[in-house]
Amino acid sequence: MRYARIRDPAGTVRTGTYDDGVVTAAGEAFDAADDDVDLLAPCEPSKIVCVGRNYADHAEELGNEVPDRPLLFLKPPNSVADPHSTVTLPAGKERVDHEAEIAFVIGEQARNVAAEDAMDYVAGFTCLDDVSNRDDQNQEQNWVRGKAFDGSAPIGPCIADSEHVPADAGVELRVNGETKQSSSRDYFMFSIPELVEEITTYLTLESGDVVATGTPAGVGPLSDGDRVEIEVEGVGVLEHDVRQA
Repeated sequence: MRYARIRDPAGTVRTGTYDDGVVTAAGEAFDAADDDVDLLAPCEPSKIVCVGRNYADHAEELGNEVPDRPLLFLKPPNSVADPHSTVTLPAGKERVDHEAEIAFVIGEQARNVAAEDAMDYVAGFTCLDDVSNRDDQNQEQNWVRGKAFDGSAPIGPCIADSEHVPADAGVELRVNGETKQSSSRDYFMFSIPELVEEITTYLTLESGDVVATGTPAGVGPLSDGDRVEIEVEGVGVLEHDVRQA
């Protein structure tokens, strides 16, 4: 199944099944493209755990070494942006990049989970753009300015369970219709079970939390007026716009 969240014409937030842009909740069908329906981020994470350099080609393009264990950082709830939203880039920055990612959503509280049990805690998969302010990221170690600014994590359009998302699922990013990134889960340095085991050794993942699995090569700068599309095989397409502050 695929699940999505909407705000219906009456202002009520509903969760329902998602099929070809239509959300069915409580026996009613809502077209997410209608002006009076808002498609929301498919979950409300207490945190987003992001994995850096999980594709060797991305590490290489930035001139970085491939880590010997998952490189982890956090995005807070204020970074979440809905599908079809407009991300405001931080003012006065020379380079803010797109980063297409396959993300997975936690289904139940997870702590000290062994790799062989990890998929039992994964509710499904979604698309995420780890919008990254390189100016500040390159000057700091904790990446708060670089990664945690408002709206820096568009998520959606839905959560697709594992039966829809193949083990070699592809991920692609397009800016204004031009493909900039294209890869697949085959090229992860650390698998999803390995990531769950490593993360839950140190912190508790709550239901609805998101883990972003890293971005492949092809990251690049965003500009005022850009339209971004991220497509994950089996999930669908996350779209968002960009404006300069």
